[in-house]
Formats: sequence, C-alpha cells, structure tokens
Amino acid sequence: MDKITVIKVGGQVVENPETLAELLDGFAAIEGKKVLVHGGGKSATKIATQLGIETKMVDGRRITDAEMLKVVTMVYGGLVNKNVVAQLQSRGINALGLTGADMNVMKSHKRTGTTIDYGFVGDVDKADGKMLSTLIEAGVVPIMAPLTHDGNGQLLNTNADTIAAETAKALTPYYNVTLIYCFEKKGVLSNPDDDDSVISQISRADFDRMVNDGSVNSGMIPKLQNSFQSLEAGVKEVIICDYHIKGGTSICN
Repeated sequence: MDKITVIKVGGQVVENPETLAELLDGFAAIEGKKVLVHGGGKSATKIATQLGIETKMVDGRRITDAEMLKVVTMVYGGLVNKNVVAQLQSRGINALGLTGADMNVMKSHKRTGTTIDYGFVGDVDKADGKMLSTLIEAGVVPIMAPLTHDGNGQLLNTNADTIAAETAKALTPYYNVTLIYCFEKKGVLSNPDDDDSVISQISRADFDRMVNDGSVNSGMIPKLQNSFQSLEAGVKEVIICDYHIKGGTSICN
C-alpha cells in the first residue's frame, strides 16, 4: 500500500499568518499523498463577538445553538478553509476544501446522552474512505473543515481532532496511514510550563498512568484518546508535534 499522511492543525496555528505559513510550507513539502484537517475556534469566537452572538463553552467545548452554527459554518467552511486552500494552491498543491456534507464524506448524529445540551454538535458515525481515496488518487489534496452532517439536511459542528482520527481510520483499507496532530507546542509535555519537556513516546499504559496521576492536562486527553483509538483501528503511526511537523511525541500501543 502507498503511504498517506493525515495532518490535523489546531486553530491557534491556522489563525496566525506566520505559523500558518510555516505549517503549510512543511505540509507542501511532505512527499506523497496527504490530507489536512483544520480547526478555527478563535476566529469563530471573534466573528461571533462582532455579530453580537455570545460564545458559550463547557470544558473547552463550544455550545452550538442555531446562531452559532451559522457562525462556525461561515468561519470553518468558508473563511478558514478557503484561506488554507488558496495558500496551498500558491504552493503548487491541488487542494480542495471539504466539509463532511460534501460528497457525503462524513456523517454524524447530534450529540445526545449527556446532561449538557451542546446544541448542533455532531458525533461521527461514518467517514467514507473510498470517496476520499477516489479524490486522492485523482491528485487532489482534501482540506477538511470541522463540520459534518446528519444525512437529513442538518449541518453539525464537530471536533477537529475527531474529524482527523475518523479520516485516518477510514483511509486504512487503502493506505498505510500516518496521523499527525500539530498544534502550538512541541509535543506532549511532562511539564506544561517547560516547552522543551517533550515526552518522546507514550504507550497506552503510560497514558492511563498519566491520567490517573494528573500529569496530562484535560485538553490533551481527548487528543491522546483519539490517537490510541486510531492505532487500534489500523492507523500505522500517530505523532503529536508543533507546526514545524518534526520531532514531537510518538504514540504507540
């Protein structure tokens, strides 16, 4: 099988022109097939404020009512996504921006079963790896925005880390998949106050211990959970690193 690299980049990187340029330079230089998944939360919050729409967060997760859904659709599927696509085109990458609704590549259901009503937030049911691979084999580089749909006409705001993991898992029947989570830090840190305290490798046993003793912060836990689930589903390699796309923390079973 051919190798493919699925990269997820966080909103803090995407929304800073300098870090975005470095990330996209590195992404463009990756040889072979690739996919980029992006966030954009800070931009969504900024635009919502300008429109007089209140941003509500619970444990770092955005409550998405009908008005906020309009904002995240405009920002994620439009402003952020198309800026990334245009920047990649200038680097010779034939990029195509997608939400989960486009070509039905990712379906979700509205989140239920919690005491908190997150509104129009989706949990992924299925990603169409065959459709994505058809695009990829045609020389197209998918740029995935963190929006999905329920198949009944409803768009849903969906966590970008989850989008990346589900994309990677869906592509495993067709490629040897490497999943890379890029954000503003150099990797998973043993000391949150020391940017150089990168843990080079984390196993499932390490992760369980770190959760129990509180040495991994709450924001990193979902990213690591997605990483291990991806490995269990057939993804060959998972790395957490910064926007230079080098070094970082290797996740292993």
